[in-house]
Amino acid sequence: MTTAHPRLTLTACILASSLAFIDGSVTNVALPAIGADLRATPAELQWTINAYLLPLSALLLLGGGAGDHFGRRKLLIAGIALFALASAACAVASDLGLLLAARALQGIGAAILLPNSLAVLSNAFTGPERGKAIGTWAAAGAIAGAVGPPLGGWLVDAVGWRAIFFVNLPVAAVAIGIVWRYVDEKVEGTLPLDWPGAATATLALGALTWGLTLWSSQGMLDLQTAAALAAGLALIAAFVWIERRRGPRAMMPLSLFASRAFAGLTLLTFLLYGALGGVLLLLPYVLIEAGGYTALQAGLALLPLPIGIGLASRLMGSLTTRLGPHLPLSIGPLIVAAGFAALLLVETSADYWTSVFPGVTIIALGMSCVAAPLTTAVLASVDDRHSGTASGFNSAIARTGGLIATAVAGAVIASAGSALIAAFHAAALVGGAMAALSGAAAWFTLGAQSPPPPR
Repeated sequence: MTTAHPRLTLTACILASSLAFIDGSVTNVALPAIGADLRATPAELQWTINAYLLPLSALLLLGGGAGDHFGRRKLLIAGIALFALASAACAVASDLGLLLAARALQGIGAAILLPNSLAVLSNAFTGPERGKAIGTWAAAGAIAGAVGPPLGGWLVDAVGWRAIFFVNLPVAAVAIGIVWRYVDEKVEGTLPLDWPGAATATLALGALTWGLTLWSSQGMLDLQTAAALAAGLALIAAFVWIERRRGPRAMMPLSLFASRAFAGLTLLTFLLYGALGGVLLLLPYVLIEAGGYTALQAGLALLPLPIGIGLASRLMGSLTTRLGPHLPLSIGPLIVAAGFAALLLVETSADYWTSVFPGVTIIALGMSCVAAPLTTAVLASVDDRHSGTASGFNSAIARTGGLIATAVAGAVIASAGSALIAAFHAAALVGGAMAALSGAAAWFTLGAQSPPPPR
């Protein structure tokens, strides 16, 4: 271990990242209540999620690079503080426009704190202890994201939707206190920042998200939608050109993709976390709107996710240190795909234990095989100097997958009654196919990898 307070460092990193993970899912069960209170349409409700995911996806790479440049401890504290201020603004927002602006600020704060929490953690441990710590961090993040819906449901029913943002404040205060007092940092150097790349990535994701949201909510490809999608694709091409020109100074160095394993991990992350983000958004919404669940009941329906992931992820982190990531990253997504298929049992009047519980439990089992091995494999692929950039890139890909899934989910959210159930079934099949493809990507690109060497 390379820090005087490893356990407190782990605690601080878990608390910080939990803020971002919880807020990425807690809002899902509050959408009906927010829509009723602020008179928002289904298309506008999508932006309650997208306003958070867009800056988070686009700026994670820059957030990790900024930590490598200015210092990860400083950026971690700054990200937590910004997230807390934005949470307070969300809680007191008087209309949808103010709420969306505050959600965007939350996304910026999350983009700063997420990669730097993992980079600080990675620098605090060495050898087998690093695998265990990363496994614990990954498990806590997955649990936090899955605990969000039941926590949010209880708060919405008992207090109101604004409470889901107020609860972030004490957690942020404790996290800042621990980081300020106990977290050490060994400065690794000052890597350059890529402002042109960050701006282009943000514009590209914004255009794509806008176009996909319009297409999914309207069910048609009009001139405005086509123009937004074309602009997004053109900006992606421009982003790749900029990153190629900048070489090692790029926020997404294209040389990373010379590694077959790194390319496979990127594809796996995008497909699997896109599918998972879609179901975490749609399932609570469907249960409330078509199944007659309360917000609390819809949140509790996802409880097997944090329990299953929490019980297995730390163990998987240790196993990955000894055995390597190939098998868990190949088999886990296939189990997730089976869980999505089981969600076809969800019907308007079906019993929870026979319709929802089996699918959610199987998904939890599959994700517990993925969370820690994926994080460990990504960090093992780069040197310590670039750990912030690497963790930021992988998190950005995961959030981008969720962002695209949320944008397309408008086609489901805009439905009602039996049509809503049918649309959800179609979405579950698409999610299952994405998960299966992610497992295939791991199998064919990782190969029989040996365990990463101690660092």
